[in-house]
Amino acid sequence: MSQPITPRVYVADLAVYNAGRLHGVWIDATEDVEAMLEEVQAMLDASPEPTSGEYAIHDTDGFEGIRIDEWASLETVHKMALFVIEHGRPGAALVDYCCNDVEEAKRLFEDGCYLGAWESTADYAQDLMEQTTEIPDRLAMYVDYQAMARDMELNGDIFTIEVDGEIHIFMNG
Repeated sequence: MSQPITPRVYVADLAVYNAGRLHGVWIDATEDVEAMLEEVQAMLDASPEPTSGEYAIHDTDGFEGIRIDEWASLETVHKMALFVIEHGRPGAALVDYCCNDVEEAKRLFEDGCYLGAWESTADYAQDLMEQTTEIPDRLAMYVDYQAMARDMELNGDIFTIEVDGEIHIFMNG
């Protein structure tokens, strides 16, 4: 298994870009925001265009699929990077599910809404039933866990995110 890539962004000088050339810098998004801003300013100060002053994010790496807007603040990018480092691909998928709202994704992980990973929602429903209800063996074969899981999703009790063949289940809350 390969090492995860540290999340980073390519910040481009817009004056140079608009003049048809490239001038930018890759920045480690796990650095503190002030350090990131200093790197951007140093890149802008070294610009070959005298009207330089604006920048945009033109590429990303190591964010495990989170789509980052070119105008996203470096503070937001930093929060996303730290969240991906802490929670990996499931965290990135959750941030995407939450429309890039890192605070909402954090809340879902930290407030007990994350119920775990299963091979299927039916496996989750079966595990939940076995933990909370004693079903006699002669009746167990009649329980439709797939239907129970579908109803939990349709009723809004849970939502799921699939990552690498695992179903990550969250309680709506």
